[in-house]
Amino acid sequence: MDLLIAESLEPEVISWLETRHSVRYAPHLARDPRAFRQGLYDVRALIIPPSLALDALTLQQAPVLRAVGRVSAGAENIDIDACARAGVEVVRSMTATAQAEAEFMVHAILSLLRRFPVVGTDGNLAGRELSGCTVGLVGMAASARSMAQLLAGFDVRMVGYDPTRHASDEVWERWRIAPLALRELLEEADALCVVLPYFNRYRGLLGERFLPHCKPRQVIVSVSHSALFEEVALADALANQRIAAVWLDSVEPGLLEPGRPLHGLEALQVSPRVAGTTCESHLRSAWAVAKRIDQLLT
Repeated sequence: MDLLIAESLEPEVISWLETRHSVRYAPHLARDPRAFRQGLYDVRALIIPPSLALDALTLQQAPVLRAVGRVSAGAENIDIDACARAGVEVVRSMTATAQAEAEFMVHAILSLLRRFPVVGTDGNLAGRELSGCTVGLVGMAASARSMAQLLAGFDVRMVGYDPTRHASDEVWERWRIAPLALRELLEEADALCVVLPYFNRYRGLLGERFLPHCKPRQVIVSVSHSALFEEVALADALANQRIAAVWLDSVEPGLLEPGRPLHGLEALQVSPRVAGTTCESHLRSAWAVAKRIDQLLT
């Protein structure tokens, strides 16, 4: 079999792939990991949802696998290092969700500045305006660049930090973003957007070393993995109102359970990784993944 699709895809994408390869479309496998693993022996390419893991043990059951695609945002369920060792290309669209994530971040910033959803519960109806603010970007992924475009309509100053880019990188001038060190950025930003792709080396980057330097009343929106934050330091900053509010679009399992530092904090909003999830972005991503897998199978 050329391709096993275990994620729900748009009919036009499936039809196109079926004209070019032998395809098994089985989205029900998203709820049956055991059956998924048992059917990999002759599969050359996969498209899988977040609920199915592709780790080193699973790869041993897929001896002819050449590619694995992930249409939805992220790739935490795929062992990228194990895939590299096995010669399996991990196929993702790095830009298909950029517009959706940027729009989500603008929405989230505006909501936090206006103190939704708690506004009025304390008798205070006043929020803050985005115009005149300094907006900080941690990471210069495609969604950050889309964010810069959207914010061009507001009277804001934009500053940025990216550990992978030098201050002389042309991206800063092109998007009219002033590059700063992380501490400086936190000290100056009224609103902070975190879009830095997650790697283990960045775990806890925003923790007790840097969060105490956040500008008072700063709001933070993160579409990155919650592991970029130290939960104790973040909870302390929120509880003591050094940070006004935080919106996390992706949280580690158990992070908000009773007994954990972030449990029950009114100033913390969470969403189930929906920033990059729109009908339009899913279709763009599906086509990008499908066309790359087609190239690898042809």
